[in-house]
Amino acid sequence: MIQAKGYAAQSPESNLAPWDFERRDVGPHDVQIEILFCGVCHSDLHQIKNDWFPGVFPMVPGHEIVGRIVAVGGHTRKFKQGDLAGIGCMVDSCRQCEDCNSGLEQFCPNGVQTYNSMGHDGQPTYGGYSNTIVVHEDFAFRISEKLNLAAVAPLLCAGITTYSPLRYWKVGKGHKVAVLGLGGLGHMAVKFAVAFGAEVTVLSTSPAKEQDAKNLGAHHFVVTKDPEQVAASARKFDFIVDTVSAPHDINMYLQMLKTRGTHITLGAPTEPYQVPAFSLLGGAKAIAGSGIGGLEETQEMLDFCAEHNIVSDIELIDIKDIHASFDRMEKGDVRYRFVIDMATL
Repeated sequence: MIQAKGYAAQSPESNLAPWDFERRDVGPHDVQIEILFCGVCHSDLHQIKNDWFPGVFPMVPGHEIVGRIVAVGGHTRKFKQGDLAGIGCMVDSCRQCEDCNSGLEQFCPNGVQTYNSMGHDGQPTYGGYSNTIVVHEDFAFRISEKLNLAAVAPLLCAGITTYSPLRYWKVGKGHKVAVLGLGGLGHMAVKFAVAFGAEVTVLSTSPAKEQDAKNLGAHHFVVTKDPEQVAASARKFDFIVDTVSAPHDINMYLQMLKTRGTHITLGAPTEPYQVPAFSLLGGAKAIAGSGIGGLEETQEMLDFCAEHNIVSDIELIDIKDIHASFDRMEKGDVRYRFVIDMATL
């Protein structure tokens, strides 16, 4: 076994704190990665607090992992020692079901998440708030040397979570897209939608974010607390990309969709939507959801980012400041993703 160290929550009531644990030995098709940076996702906080479902404790969060290969198994093909690599939200799947055979490993009913999950070996998985990780090479991604490595980390969750639905709905030139919320997910949705050629509007309760939205490439900005601006946005958008994880009423936003428009849910509020049928029937509107992408699509996204020089806007933090960063994240006080420098572990 490989000795590892990280930050773990021992229970939903405890704070993250230093914890020593073990990783499995490197198998024939595995790679071992020295973790250099790990992004801080809002879902990390949700999971250590058991907001969504009972967790597996002790819990080492983190699924936006980048680092360098320090060991490879005897039968690996994709990587060699010294290569940069990344790991996202999943570390295994059954490889046999319809979804896995369709490149949709993220929907595998027997998929294994990077943390807060049980592996097929019966052992719990531990995430990227740690110094090293071992994973089958199929679930590690090639990372370009051209990009700021710390700013690449959030692409492994926030990046693919926004890239995937925009590609699925073939968003591009001629489409009007609204991005609801300008945080970790929202700022990446703006970058990708603009890169794909869409006309992009940011919907936000905060007028202070208008200049940031324009700097990210957004063409328009709507303050959703202003009734006049909301009224002027009626029946305007082909798609709304909803990145808000706090409870919110989406009925106002459904009125902003064109006929047959789609409200794409990416955020995961702890309270369910309350949507009258007539909010959808009038205009044949749809509410859809999307998560991360599969393995092939995630690599495609990383390659697209390398080609177009797209990374996340980040604040680099010391791991000892993780709870202060969680507090700021819940208040929306981050531009736009915290990333842990694992050298501070």
